[in-house]
Amino acid sequence: MPTKNTNEEFRQALALCRDIFSKKLYDYKPSWRMLRPSSLTDQLFIKAKRIRTLEVTGESLVGEGILPEFMALINYGIVGLIQLEKGFADKVDMTNDEAMALYDSYAGQCVELMTRKNHDYGEAWRDMRVSSYTDLILTKIERIKEIEDKNGETTVSEGIGSNYMDIINYATFGVIKLRE
Repeated sequence: MPTKNTNEEFRQALALCRDIFSKKLYDYKPSWRMLRPSSLTDQLFIKAKRIRTLEVTGESLVGEGILPEFMALINYGIVGLIQLEKGFADKVDMTNDEAMALYDSYAGQCVELMTRKNHDYGEAWRDMRVSSYTDLILTKIERIKEIEDKNGETTVSEGIGSNYMDIINYATFGVIKLRE
């Protein structure tokens, strides 16, 4: 049985998401630049809540499954990291090329974080259920909401950016597992 390479699988999953992100930029430009932090958090919540509903009911009336929603969580998570750096705008204020460069930078940071954590946790994600990723993502979103409600202030907890990166990484593990 061939050995699985987490870093390669992770990069392949992110490449699929990057392709979708690029195509949506072509269609819409970086219109997400107008999302305020709370709206972005709610968008992440909607996607994660839909995954949980589909997992619980096993039924989709829209006809889209769980995989595209995990991919959307990855892309919106990266948008969140960009918005943290740049702030929100009242109009589209960056080119598609600038948006893609930022996307690639943050995706690379997520790969680096996953590599370090995966080493320390000994590939534990492989033995987890996909539904656990969903629950952990929902927990991270709830934490983001609390931090936002406290104007970004924390006492001992990681900030919003760390939670976005964890959401991206759990969602990427979901994409990998669902594609197996």
